Amino acid sequence: MNPFTFQTTPNVLFEAGAARKLPEIVAGYGARRVMLVTDRGVRAAGLTRSAEEALAGAGIAVDVYEDVVADPPSTVIEAAAARARDLGTDLVLSIGGGSALDTAKLVAYLAKSDDRLEDIYGVGLAKGDRLPLILAPTTAGTGSEVTPISIVTTPSTEKKGVVAPKLLPDWAVLDPELTLGLPAHVTAATGIDAMVHAIEAFTSKNRKNPISDQLAKQALALLSANIRTACTDGTNVEARSGMLLGSMLAGMAFANAPVAAVHALAYPVGAIFHVPHGLSNALVLMGVMRFNLSHAQALYAELAPILDPAAADLPEAEAAARFVECLQAICHDCKVPASLSEVGVAQGDLGRMATDAMKQTRLLVNNPREVTYDDAYRIYAEALGQGEARAAAQ
Repeated sequence: MNPFTFQTTPNVLFEAGAARKLPEIVAGYGARRVMLVTDRGVRAAGLTRSAEEALAGAGIAVDVYEDVVADPPSTVIEAAAARARDLGTDLVLSIGGGSALDTAKLVAYLAKSDDRLEDIYGVGLAKGDRLPLILAPTTAGTGSEVTPISIVTTPSTEKKGVVAPKLLPDWAVLDPELTLGLPAHVTAATGIDAMVHAIEAFTSKNRKNPISDQLAKQALALLSANIRTACTDGTNVEARSGMLLGSMLAGMAFANAPVAAVHALAYPVGAIFHVPHGLSNALVLMGVMRFNLSHAQALYAELAPILDPAAADLPEAEAAARFVECLQAICHDCKVPASLSEVGVAQGDLGRMATDAMKQTRLLVNNPREVTYDDAYRIYAEALGQGEARAAAQ
């Protein structure tokens, strides 16, 4: 058996209404001034209200930073960290989606360490101290509450990652009640994102390990069993609970067996066209799955019975193909947009996107099949609905 290292968030609280227990957790760190990192939409929806009221009732000062936006720009992160330092923040709490959670990780780190953000892009470069950190997701998608990763959009619109164990939070607080108001289209996109995390962790060429494998399978089972219900009946607490737990398990899996080409090709879509990360993944998912099929056949076949029990009796090639078909059906049933054109991408954009995707070497090395510029271009063209575009242009 190959050696491996597995790291994750040390404390997890999973319970409906868990957000009301935040003052108890915060008190355990002796914190008197907390920065709450969120976004205006989440706060306006009232998702932070119970936590804010509970913390205030416990005599804890709460400074709300709600300027987080999707695919957080470096300027937003640096502004929040500077404010945390100026206010004497002694704990960072985030209630929000993946962008808020990613921002909070870096705020907690930059507010305590002497590092500059531009100096810690990459793997293992953030080695300083950070403030205590508690993350409570409002979407079932990124799994950011259990990953040592923050994704940042640079001024040149390039996506860069900070990956270091220091970014693992002290607590992941999973409260399915925080996800009840999530619109169907966001539920679908973030849910597909979580499924991608499980699939890419299971098929990763690097650091694939038995713990991530089991977590990925359990995550995929929970997500696939609940995503349709969560999209059609957003108030179903059991479905929301299954999605939130599945998302976290997928996060644990891919934090230790990293994601690959789906994410690499999704990043330019998000960075250039300001498309939410989950939707970016969903838009390129099927093209990458079909591209990888020849090299990941055995692994796809192993996952297939999770989505369709009848696939257990099929030959390997048929089971693998059935797995891809089942994913396509989930995307269709959950009304995920089927074409990049629906988010503003045109044929003339494909070259720039393929160029930017090839910069994601940290991710591409994990893909079961090597991806070239031409491969990336063809996958984008397929997702645009113009699979013959490149050939016609030559």
